[in-house]
Amino acid sequence: MSLLVVGSIALDSVETPHGIVTDALGGSATFFSYAASYFTPVRLVGVVGEDFPSAHREMLEGRRIDTSGLKIETHGKTFRWRGRYTGDMNMAETLEVHLNVFGAFDPEVPPAFRETPFVFLANGSPVVQRKVLEQVKNPTLIVADTMNLWIETQRDELLALLREVDGLVLNDGEARMLTEEINLVRAGWKVLELGPRFVIIKKGEHGALFLSRSETFVMPAFPLGEVVDPTGAGDSFAGGFMGYLASTGKPDPANLKTAMAYGTILASFNVEDFSLRRFQRTDRAEINHRLEQYREMMSL
Repeated sequence: MSLLVVGSIALDSVETPHGIVTDALGGSATFFSYAASYFTPVRLVGVVGEDFPSAHREMLEGRRIDTSGLKIETHGKTFRWRGRYTGDMNMAETLEVHLNVFGAFDPEVPPAFRETPFVFLANGSPVVQRKVLEQVKNPTLIVADTMNLWIETQRDELLALLREVDGLVLNDGEARMLTEEINLVRAGWKVLELGPRFVIIKKGEHGALFLSRSETFVMPAFPLGEVVDPTGAGDSFAGGFMGYLASTGKPDPANLKTAMAYGTILASFNVEDFSLRRFQRTDRAEINHRLEQYREMMSL
């Protein structure tokens, strides 16, 4: 089944101990879309400026990503982020942010996209995310991402959003900030009380925690000898997770577990190079091979 994602498309400049890239393709919806495209067709809604390279759009379209919902603002500039990773590279140091056209993003879901059964609201203002929900019709599953900025500045709007979604994805620090709980299991329980049927708490190199009203489980990260660039890892995780679920059409407990595993594997590929470079060198066969390695690693 098709999958709709609404979020940012950006040009990233990133510095890590492994090198520097300038104006590389990035953004939450971009990483999500590419990861999800290994499993199912993706419908992308976002905004860029007239400086956005046409080669980037062509590359996305070559991945079963429908970009007819990508708006190009004439005389505008694309969202840009510049950051640096040092040490264990678990946290990025933001050096510059220029929202540009994304700062006034008012999502317009094309009529042909509005009945998409699986919907992912990539990281963004909960006000914008709710505007998307006003335009979609009878989705099977709605999952949202969020971050500390929205917890701090638009808490009421975020709480309203959580009553309208099936799942929430956030990291461990954000879960603690949202719920004022230090223990992540208790934090997850509190998120469930706010409305979602399940919550996924990302823990970086320590994997991810899944909680619903019926079960709790942890997926460890796939062990890697080297991380080149963590940018987009969480979005790639979400893309693998939602892409697999959409491919099955059934967000039942068994598929949710497999989707978590695929999300973990897609994130592991993402961090092995800058931007989408590692994804561009892999295919579904290699992804499935790594999944089998992952299964063997966790078997008792």
